[in-house]
Amino acid sequence: MLHFITVALAQPISMTPEQYILLYEKHLSGSCTAEEEELLMQYHDNFKMQDADGSKLPDADKKLRSTIYSRILNTIADRRPKVIKMHWWWAAAAIILLVGLGSLFIKNQPPQLLVKNVKSSAIMPGKNAAVLTLANGANIVLDNAANGVLAKTGNTAIKKLKNGLLAYAANENGSHPDTSALNMITIPKGGQYTIMLPDGTNVWLNSESSLTFPVAFKGSTRKVSLKGEAYFEVAKNKAMPFIVHTDNTDIKVLGTHFNVHAYKDDNTIKTTLLEGSVRLSSTTSSTVLTPGEQGTTDASNGRITQKKVNINQVMAWKAGYFIFRDDDIHDIMKQISRWYDVEVVYEGYTTNMKFGGTYAKSKDINELLKGLEYTGLVHFRIEGRRIIVMA
Repeated sequence: MLHFITVALAQPISMTPEQYILLYEKHLSGSCTAEEEELLMQYHDNFKMQDADGSKLPDADKKLRSTIYSRILNTIADRRPKVIKMHWWWAAAAIILLVGLGSLFIKNQPPQLLVKNVKSSAIMPGKNAAVLTLANGANIVLDNAANGVLAKTGNTAIKKLKNGLLAYAANENGSHPDTSALNMITIPKGGQYTIMLPDGTNVWLNSESSLTFPVAFKGSTRKVSLKGEAYFEVAKNKAMPFIVHTDNTDIKVLGTHFNVHAYKDDNTIKTTLLEGSVRLSSTTSSTVLTPGEQGTTDASNGRITQKKVNINQVMAWKAGYFIFRDDDIHDIMKQISRWYDVEVVYEGYTTNMKFGGTYAKSKDINELLKGLEYTGLVHFRIEGRRIIVMA
């Protein structure tokens, strides 16, 4: 489903369909002000799902649908293959609009936009899944484990709570914590998981990621190691800075909220700050981020660059969405591959066109692939758990 447009108007509003379209285009391009983003969300809140064919909708709502659909088709028909302009964003937005609005638009789509028949009943969206590796080498499959105490190390109990959260809690038995014992939580493809560390720090881990940490923090720092992607809400402790170590960057904080994207196949480490401050350090450079900034470390030379970014796009994975803005198909398919646990193969696809749109990660993979095909720029074939990308 579209994050912003989920069809029919529920009550009168002041914004016209044309104004909404223009504002939505601006949102996709990343140029909305905070006030405009708020207006867009308020407008979205006036929508609700109605019958798929739209036969029971008020005339004003039918007109809104018709206007949006006509604008989408006109924009797609007007695209120029060698120039990536704003209309590409709107053409890409049609991916989600048509998927989100359902059969009303699909029945009326022109023949050249019909999607190939793909069968992928075995490919399901990701879910909570993780494996916890204890200091003694024992593995606990968390998605199969019952709630309650899973293991004990010194005076630290490892618990699985009712909401699926993994938590480390100190027992009051007088024993000393084993600060040398390291645990590792590993998230497979098609998985995600949340853990509360011994100091109270909460960590949300994305697909194909792992976090290594001590069962108890002691000393001058709290240090963990990350591979993949995670969002941290660090418990404040001025006496013990929290350090996230990746292959190329150390992120040092006292207590703050930030996201780290450190997949090896991306060749960069991206740290995005939501609140507070963080210091990034590599082998060759160092910098301090302010809220709304992203620091990118080049894996080849350690050089760190920083810029303002759209926080909603960075944090979409945690919120349950894909948000694509000026992304090429390779970057998009990396995310799809990790979340749906599929192999991606390219067959005669050599273009570098850009795509944009918003899509709920809980939906069937067919809907997302069909949506991408609506642009007319890419096609797919599914063979088992392999997705073939074609021009």
